[in-house]
Amino acid sequence: MAILYALVARGSVVLAEFTAASTNASAIARQILEKLPGENDSHVSYSQDRYIFHVKRTDGLTVLCMADESAGRRIPFAFLEDIHQRFVRTYGRAVFSALPYGMNDEFSRVLSQQMEYYSSDPNADRINRLKGEMSQVRNVMIENIDKVLERGDRLELLVDKTANMQGNTFRFRKQTRRFRNTVWWRNVKLTVALIILLLIIIYVVLAFVCHGITLPSCLK
Repeated sequence: MAILYALVARGSVVLAEFTAASTNASAIARQILEKLPGENDSHVSYSQDRYIFHVKRTDGLTVLCMADESAGRRIPFAFLEDIHQRFVRTYGRAVFSALPYGMNDEFSRVLSQQMEYYSSDPNADRINRLKGEMSQVRNVMIENIDKVLERGDRLELLVDKTANMQGNTFRFRKQTRRFRNTVWWRNVKLTVALIILLLIIIYVVLAFVCHGITLPSCLK
């Protein structure tokens, strides 16, 4: 059996515990509780011969287990996380005022069941591996969302640039029409001037042809 002993404590006050083997794990566990540094949340492991004591402390509640060295760290800490959630979900704020061993009669059975599950059921490791993979997927999804959001900013910038280009195009077309109108009127004026000049030249030619006769008499 990979996990041989477990307890739940508030500070150094043991609220529930269970042991699956005749060892001095309980005495060592109490020494660990008394020597845990500070009051901050922590995930630590201590070695004792071929056994490892794994400790998870969160929000003043400490969950501890002793496991075979061969169990590694993933399964024991998954067990501690499971026990912590079950304990808080079951007792809520009562854990902050409970007497020593106040939850032992009921919760020791939960410790026993979950110790056996995490020690012998291969699905426990599969579930923990799946949780790790889902966490990685979640991180990848967050990264992809960040990229999409960044791309969205770029798209907005592109839309702004497109709108500016459309505005510039509209102004260019307006200026082009104005320029065409100006050139057309200039051509009209030039044509009228050329016609007037041509009429003047005709008049002068007719005046010479008539040998000094006034233009109205010659035309009669």
